[in-house]
Amino acid sequence: MKRDPALNEAMREVREIYAEWSHRPIERNCTGIADCCRFRLVGHTPYLTKGEAFVAAKAWRAAGRKEFEMPADGSCPFLHPESGKCRIYDGRPFGCRTHFCAAAGGPAKREDVRDLIQRLEEIDARLGGNGAVSLPTAVRDALRSLR
Repeated sequence: MKRDPALNEAMREVREIYAEWSHRPIERNCTGIADCCRFRLVGHTPYLTKGEAFVAAKAWRAAGRKEFEMPADGSCPFLHPESGKCRIYDGRPFGCRTHFCAAAGGPAKREDVRDLIQRLEEIDARLGGNGAVSLPTAVRDALRSLR
């Protein structure tokens, strides 16, 4: 893979946004049951900006994975089928971090994340993205670009 300084900087910025979110004093009640990772069950698939997709794709590769397919049960490809844990937890997308699932109290309030979303959108535009894309498509496209 050829090193792209602009892409590396964008991924660094995305990780910085994730770190900033983790330090905000917003109470969440995630119980770790991973229902939110079962997209068909909850009727919601996270959408990723291009920068998020690259961070997730790099984490997937770092975990030793090459193939990326949606499981037949409609769950997240990152969800380990036996343990129920995220295989790219540190690289998981922003939507996963803001817990759109009901078990964690529903989605974070827009005013709590607006500034971070705007920054993710700015990174997306710099990378030539056209807005957030469904997780499977976004990550597949990023993995192809990383070859």
